[in-house]
Amino acid sequence: MQFQSITGQKETKEQLVQMIQHNRLSHALLFLGKEGNGALQLALAFAQYIVCKPQVQEIDLFAAATNEKQETNEPETRNDSCGTCPACKKANDLIHPDIHFSYPVIPRKAGDKPISTDYITEWREFVVQNPYGNVYDWLQFIGAENKQGNITAHECNDIIRKLNLKSFESEYKILIMWMPEFLGKEGNKLLKLIEEPPANTLFILVAENEDQILPTILSRTQLVKIPLLTNLEVEAALELHAGVKMEKARQIATLAEGNYREALQLLQHADDDWEIMLREWLNAIIRTGPVAQVKWIDETAKLGREKQKQFLKYFIHLLEQAIRLRVMVNANEKQVTNQQETRNETDFALRLNKLCDLGQQEAIINELDKASYYIERNANAKMLFHALSIRLYHIINNKSLILMD
Repeated sequence: MQFQSITGQKETKEQLVQMIQHNRLSHALLFLGKEGNGALQLALAFAQYIVCKPQVQEIDLFAAATNEKQETNEPETRNDSCGTCPACKKANDLIHPDIHFSYPVIPRKAGDKPISTDYITEWREFVVQNPYGNVYDWLQFIGAENKQGNITAHECNDIIRKLNLKSFESEYKILIMWMPEFLGKEGNKLLKLIEEPPANTLFILVAENEDQILPTILSRTQLVKIPLLTNLEVEAALELHAGVKMEKARQIATLAEGNYREALQLLQHADDDWEIMLREWLNAIIRTGPVAQVKWIDETAKLGREKQKQFLKYFIHLLEQAIRLRVMVNANEKQVTNQQETRNETDFALRLNKLCDLGQQEAIINELDKASYYIERNANAKMLFHALSIRLYHIINNKSLILMD
């Protein structure tokens, strides 16, 4: 993978290239950023850039007579891998013998002691098909269902073994560890290797949550912060790579908030009418009562986890839109007509402002955020939406939960 094929992240790409060109490369890097920012892709492109061995063109003795310009590809002047040399082709196909991978895995059967290499075929397919996928996508891809993925002690032993071997083709041996948050206390086995690695050995850890990484490992890495994509970058990527029309791309980018994985998920569910679903839910909570609530909850529980999360995110987006409209009406009424969101969303947001005040809206957003968190962790959908309906009823009708918080 080349840097040029990755959406956005211009400054980060330049920072990584300068590490090589200015000889400031640490032996252990931590690529840290939120889901959907392309951190894994950056790690893959960086590894390819390091192992790249461009073919230097032979000088044509007759070029001067024909006024042909002679060019050579000198490594120190390149801002990207060449993409055509044998090393680049192997790195792009994830088969370079000096680029190793580690990621959460599950036992295929009881008593198994799995390591990442056992799933390397699936890993190669996953990275191609889901370059912005998260750990949930990966675990479902390998059939984990509700099993918890881990980077085990056996994996750590295998890493130590592989990195103590001599490199095969490249000057460097590289380990890309995706989601080191799944590395438990057994990760301390790697401390000596990370602190005193063999010559020309590079660790690249790709993580989303700094707090879940072992402090002993965290302290031994050089941090490279990967920012979220801008809305314009997400919008452009949707138009260029997914063939989405400009207006729809803009709406999806606004909802995705810099998370390209989220944008692709929203695109997949673009035909779902979240507005009707939300209107039915609020009517059931405020007017029609328990029977309508139970019916709505039963139908919502059948949607599946991703759709449930998308729906909650849509509700949060509308509440945030309502808050913005409330502020802008007070500041400058003219700005309200210049919103990029659709008129339907604006009308719905204005109705939400009539339904509840600013404090209530913030409390509802907090409840929706927590519900999304629990859905991500396989909470029972019926129980969760039933409890959420009750909490929203009390917030909207008597603010009791706001006072409790």
